[in-house]
Amino acid sequence: MTDPTEPSATPDILNHDRPPVPQITAPRGVQPFHLENKPVRGRLVRLGPLADALLTRHDNPAAVTALLGQALALAAGLSTALKFQGSFSLQAKGDGAIGMLLADCTEAGALRGYARADAARLPEGPAPAADALLGKGYLAFTVDQGAEMERYQGIVAIEGETLAEMTGHYFATSEQLASRVWLAAAPTAAGWRAAALILERVAGEGGTGAEMSEAAQEDAWETALALAATITEAELLDDALLPERLLHRLFHAEGLALARPRPLSYGCRCSRARLAGVLSGFGTGDLDHMAENGTITMTCEFCNIDFHFDRAEVQAAG
Repeated sequence: MTDPTEPSATPDILNHDRPPVPQITAPRGVQPFHLENKPVRGRLVRLGPLADALLTRHDNPAAVTALLGQALALAAGLSTALKFQGSFSLQAKGDGAIGMLLADCTEAGALRGYARADAARLPEGPAPAADALLGKGYLAFTVDQGAEMERYQGIVAIEGETLAEMTGHYFATSEQLASRVWLAAAPTAAGWRAAALILERVAGEGGTGAEMSEAAQEDAWETALALAATITEAELLDDALLPERLLHRLFHAEGLALARPRPLSYGCRCSRARLAGVLSGFGTGDLDHMAENGTITMTCEFCNIDFHFDRAEVQAAG
């Protein structure tokens, strides 16, 4: 088998082979659930060893890696609440030490992400909160179903100290959806782990809890929030604590009902053909500037793998 990162006899634009990246899956990465006869649904996301495979592709400072881990778990949890074909992405862009934070997940659970950070600008002292890392900017959630479908995107200014609070601000202002998010990502004895717990209040009309009064629905929602708030970071990240056991501890008295779990996988979608397509959009001068000793090197920002192109074989745009 030839190395897809190196020039070969196969035309670049036809070489769709994936580079050597981990083939790892979290078979029960997302556990959806709802509370019977109550206006509450949610997802528990546990990336397990998949988190370590994704997060250790880059040698980022721990604070940056932790925030990316939270973003990956959040993207996985939010994407599984939607019906779409394509990708769901979370993007934060600000003027802080982390200029760009991106995580995306396909409808099949292929997960990837990266953080573009300036280590020299990281705040000193204890691990900084997300707002200190990102600075002022915006948070965007995007559903991209391909060129033939209209792309949906919601954007809000970054508001809140943590990524969970920023997400809550987005849903409160853009979606008018009552929701609450708990996020965790940290190194453990088994490697990096990341997790999320997401609760949503669903509409009473025609939905769960439709027969309840508004006051009873509000009480059920507040009770669910109070119970979820007892969860700890250690519980969220504990591989030995099965998702159903953790959810049972939280909601067993509230009519917990589990749906079929959803798998997640290492989802970088780079290939030589994709990057060759990007190069084909540059002019002659730009391509010459990129080349070093006759070779153009392009690095996938997600999996951090270098692809090498012979400058003489790359055709300029136009």
